[in-house]
Amino acid sequence: MNVTLDGFMAGPDCELDWHFVYWNDEMAEAAARQLSKADTILLGRITYRAMALYWPYQTTNLSFARQDIAFADMMNNYKKVVFSRTLTHLGWQNSRLVKGGLKKEIRRLKEEKGKNIIVFGSGSIVSALIKSDLIDEYQLWVHPVLLGKGKPLFKNSKNKIQLNLFHQEAFSSGVTVFFYKPSSMTVYVK
Repeated sequence: MNVTLDGFMAGPDCELDWHFVYWNDEMAEAAARQLSKADTILLGRITYRAMALYWPYQTTNLSFARQDIAFADMMNNYKKVVFSRTLTHLGWQNSRLVKGGLKKEIRRLKEEKGKNIIVFGSGSIVSALIKSDLIDEYQLWVHPVLLGKGKPLFKNSKNKIQLNLFHQEAFSSGVTVFFYKPSSMTVYVK
């Protein structure tokens, strides 16, 4: 999850322009390494719509950075589980619509054999996962920017959440990725 220093994952109108300013090749490489450890992507309606309009066309887009083709291939070929009460059709390959029962679906997915499950954006999904204590690892990409207002990552959290830092990676852009495990889980320091 990309987040500002003051804890926002998007601006008040879902703006992400603050995020793109800091993006560089070393961050792209780290994001591709993280995604390569997964095989399932969880998305909400808004994030799904944005990504489904973008990723399917990048492997043939001649102006798309060639070093990011592997990332685009993973985005297109991985299983995508989309949570929405309003969507009726999904056009992006390997996408499956789930109308409800998030907790049940996540528990089922965790029991399947395979790699990790990753969430991109999708604040409502993340909030529900936090509330249900279904997140095994937090990877927070903290950007050196203050928005002052926006969509907070940890909103309406009535649960006390304690996290244990087990790794961090700083980039030349000033962004730092912090890797946390919930304190109820065993932490292995690298």
